[in-house]
Amino acid sequence: MTNKQLGMHGEELAARYLEKKGYCIKEMNFRVRAGEVDVIALDHDVLVFVEVKTRTGLCYGVPAEAVTYKKQQQISKAALAYINQYELHDCDARFDVLSVMIKANEKPQFDLIKNAFDLSYD
Repeated sequence: MTNKQLGMHGEELAARYLEKKGYCIKEMNFRVRAGEVDVIALDHDVLVFVEVKTRTGLCYGVPAEAVTYKKQQQISKAALAYINQYELHDCDARFDVLSVMIKANEKPQFDLIKNAFDLSYD
């Protein structure tokens, strides 16, 4: 499985996991020139921008550690574009990071960090 295939599989698993947690998925892989958001969902009345990181092991560290400041800025810019596009300026919003660990012959493991970082206006 390529990294891209692994990432796509992880995002599919993440969406199902989030739905079981009560999130309503609005959009997957929202892309603009400035960045991308893997999953956009509603958690009750809060608009949530979710970054999904999928790994098969820890040799590159905990998946959430890959959400660097630069990546946060890219996600923030894409989130602002989404908010502007759909005129959601009055909506509460947050950023979550969902780590998906996929190991052979094991059930996927999930680690959800709610409100993982703040909106960056840089």
